[in-house]
Amino acid sequence: MKTLYRLFINKYRQLRNALELHKYDRFTIADYFRKQGAQIGDNCSIIPTDLGTEPYLIKIGNRVTIAANVGFMTHDGGAWILRDEIPDAQLLGPIIIEDDCVIGANAVILPNVRIGKRSIVATGSVVISDIPPESIAIGVPARVIGSTHKYRDKVRQAWAVQRPPDVEIEKGKTWWTSKNLQKNNEKLKKHLINLFWKT
Repeated sequence: MKTLYRLFINKYRQLRNALELHKYDRFTIADYFRKQGAQIGDNCSIIPTDLGTEPYLIKIGNRVTIAANVGFMTHDGGAWILRDEIPDAQLLGPIIIEDDCVIGANAVILPNVRIGKRSIVATGSVVISDIPPESIAIGVPARVIGSTHKYRDKVRQAWAVQRPPDVEIEKGKTWWTSKNLQKNNEKLKKHLINLFWKT
């Protein structure tokens, strides 16, 4: 009977959480995480719907983008091997992501890590130690392979060619927050097909 009751309670909580999460999108979900104790700045784009078991140990700056399936590990499960010596052993640590960072899809960030401002963590990377400001980090474990200064020049050159000439973005808006997002995406699609596939 207790097992059936626990199953019912767990299903109820899952349904309640799903209904709550349905209210948010990637630009507003920070409000949901703040209710769980996470410290999150303004103008973030956060696709994951879960910050792990200790969201109150996570601090995210302003204008941070976090892609799908990023894992936040604020505790070290390895302490479990000490359960015979210290039955209640836990090893926890904060995760800090400073302003203007991008965290790629499927990246994993371990406890006691600070990602410096204006840094990029590549898709699938596992961050086990601090990333200095204005760095690009990639790999398992993540290591710095370059600076965002060089990357900025690369993006400027590529976008000068790849940007459709008739795109309309309102002042103070970005590509993703523009009222013309759907039209601009159609223009981008046609332009890129023309650029890359028509010879």
